[in-house]
Amino acid sequence: MHVVLISTYELGRQPFGLASPAAWLRSAGNTVTCFDLSVDRLPENAWGTVGLIAFYLPMHTAARLAIPVIARVREIAPEAHLCCYGLYAPLNGSYLRELGIGTILGGEFEPGLVRLANELGTSRPISAAPVVSLERLRFLVPDRSDLASPERYSQLQVNGQSRLAGYTEASRGCKHMCRHCPVVPVYNGAFRVVQPEVVLEDIRRQVASGAEHITFGDPDFFNGPGHARRVMEALHREFPHLSFDATIKIEHLRNHRDLLPLLKETGCLFVTSAVESLDDAVLRKLDKGHTCADFVSVVREFRRLDLALAPTFIPFTPWTTLQSYRHLLTVLLDLDLVDAVSPVQLALRLLIPAGSLLLGLDDVQAVLRGYDAPALLHRWSHPVPEMDELAAAALKVAAGKGLRREIFARFWELANGERMPEVFDLMPRAAIPYLNEPWYC
Repeated sequence: MHVVLISTYELGRQPFGLASPAAWLRSAGNTVTCFDLSVDRLPENAWGTVGLIAFYLPMHTAARLAIPVIARVREIAPEAHLCCYGLYAPLNGSYLRELGIGTILGGEFEPGLVRLANELGTSRPISAAPVVSLERLRFLVPDRSDLASPERYSQLQVNGQSRLAGYTEASRGCKHMCRHCPVVPVYNGAFRVVQPEVVLEDIRRQVASGAEHITFGDPDFFNGPGHARRVMEALHREFPHLSFDATIKIEHLRNHRDLLPLLKETGCLFVTSAVESLDDAVLRKLDKGHTCADFVSVVREFRRLDLALAPTFIPFTPWTTLQSYRHLLTVLLDLDLVDAVSPVQLALRLLIPAGSLLLGLDDVQAVLRGYDAPALLHRWSHPVPEMDELAAAALKVAAGKGLRREIFARFWELANGERMPEVFDLMPRAAIPYLNEPWYC
């Protein structure tokens, strides 16, 4: 069976969600072609032998971008069976089937893709495979052989220099139930680890291709702290000069303070953490498991260890007030985090996808304005119209050009109606490591 795997967007990273199933499908005897449309164009010919075309939908942006591609693929490969897999596939299964998708796979999707390819290669009818599988897998080393080279993806920026960055995943799912998170409706509090030897071999091959830095793309690297420790220690033993970054909840950074020095010792340059809000009432609505005071404590501990924290936010929610937005800006300024926060993080609006736990809140139901299937989200309006106007204005500010501190000053003036106070001791931007892909959604 000739299988084509398509990714539209994965935050500027070489897609693990293509490389991993490619290894499984090839080991089962299939021919696999991978297209990452964030760096390549979809070819218009040579589709005649393709029996299965599968779209990887790990996030909202990727799913939105896939919709027109699905329509085009139906035109140029009308005989192929179409599949969508990844987090946003089961969340939007009904709409995707309307677009012509025959199979929806979520959770641990690799075996499902292999079974589907096997069934398509016979005269037997295609079985109704489970939409979401949480089976514990023995992973294969991802096969990145026909993906674009690391030079074409986002790179690490540190001290004014660029380094090639690789990407891998040491786990999937999450044991937490944050109400706004798209992982929750699919994994429902479960998480699955990728065996350390598989993670290390994947990194080993990327280093051989020139990677000098690795991003761990797990929903939360500390969901399994013992597993994370084993991966970090093995990585540092073999590649003592390799740096990395990971995503970790504020709650875990507080509860596993004993692992923070190990992050530093093993080469972690920065941690991304989905803080979401600095309003404790909003944090309770989102069921984030931390408070504003917890965030401040983590920032101070990171400063003590000389670790960088890259907080992300959803500043505009149905509960945001002008005062709480001003408070967010004030805390970031007071904590010297202005240059650590991408401007878009100060303009994002709460996304409510199909299946979101947020739909169980009465005050969310009260602001809903209907489900927009092509946009893959529930539309909502703030109870105070001026807050929606502020959100729209903030998005325009985020799209502006300039240094982060210059754009931050525009946010400040927008929210406060006056110029930002003069601050002279902000950390120089060049000293803060980051990947040059600003979106995180």
